[in-house]
Amino acid sequence: MTTLARWARAEWGRLYAAVRGPLRERRLRAVPMAAGAVCLTSVLHFAHNQPWGYGFVQDIGAVRAEDPLWLALLRTPLSLFVPALDLPAWGALAQILLVFGIAEICLGWRRTLLIAYLATLAGTLYARLGIWLGPDSPLGLPASDARVVDTGPSAAVVGLAVYLGLRCRAYVTAAAVIVAMAVEVVLKENLAGKEHLAAIAAVLVLCAAEALRQWCSRDRTGSGSGAPPIQS
Repeated sequence: MTTLARWARAEWGRLYAAVRGPLRERRLRAVPMAAGAVCLTSVLHFAHNQPWGYGFVQDIGAVRAEDPLWLALLRTPLSLFVPALDLPAWGALAQILLVFGIAEICLGWRRTLLIAYLATLAGTLYARLGIWLGPDSPLGLPASDARVVDTGPSAAVVGLAVYLGLRCRAYVTAAAVIVAMAVEVVLKENLAGKEHLAAIAAVLVLCAAEALRQWCSRDRTGSGSGAPPIQS
């Protein structure tokens, strides 16, 4: 076995083992939530491009920092599946099917959605904080970003990718995602890039809290160390 193959096995072997069996046996039936999310995104994308549907999709899923907070929170669940302004529809569908599908198999659909919404909500709330801080702050945003429509699955996808990487011990992959998002902000400083970093920060806090809880539990029970099992 070559060095590259050994590295790939160490990096992705745990994840591959968790995903391979369910997909081989049940195919898309192994990821009903991800498949449903792809269908929902497709329907919303179609409606969004119709004269009769544009306003409706905006009303139920388009989030802007200038919106009242209660309205933004109400729209956040569907905002994951509303077409993003800077991402083609096929890109959003591929992201959802791949990352949401892997996460659904490894974590279960409830935990996948919880983490996806946590990452999206972190980005949404950051936008409000950034505009309040103003462009002169390192974490601030220009006032014009308050009118930018903040939709799409990208923050959820980034958050899930980092969470899966850390949970499945694919640390290089998780680090690569974080570095890529940081480089995005440096090269193309925009609202989406900074929201991705906010999503990553929220997921890292979640991972740290889970690790602390497991450490405290092991300390009380005296059991061995190790990551929690992946759901199959």
